[in-house]
Amino acid sequence: MPTSSKPTSKRTPNPASKPKPTPRVKRSAKASSPSRRPFLRFYHSESLRDKTLAVLTTLEKGKDPREHRGELADIVAELTDAGMEYYFLRPLKVAKVGFFTQQSANLGMAATTRVLGTVIRNIIGGMDNPQLLAVCRYIRQLME
Repeated sequence: MPTSSKPTSKRTPNPASKPKPTPRVKRSAKASSPSRRPFLRFYHSESLRDKTLAVLTTLEKGKDPREHRGELADIVAELTDAGMEYYFLRPLKVAKVGFFTQQSANLGMAATTRVLGTVIRNIIGGMDNPQLLAVCRYIRQLME
């Protein structure tokens, strides 16, 4: 019986078959070059942008960010509503789906965003200062 020079109990992976993992790079909020990763964005009103920036600044500069949890939760809920409208309701209008379909979608989205708003408020309401500041940094990064 022929013997093999390689042990049979262990399989060594072929290095060419497995790509090396790319190291995770933490992007700063002030990155100057656009991301190479796919992305999708939505546009919202200038007034919502101004309101968002005001809440973020108030929370970030305040002595106790927890005092502004409610305002942050309201902004996150409002941004969520704006995104749902942009990604789901607007395309239905463009597609001219008809009055009853549009009304059904509006009612469904209203109910969904009310429930989601409650969840958002409960989660953000339980966050501590570092968590609140992390949410602020993330929102700012999305806005750049």
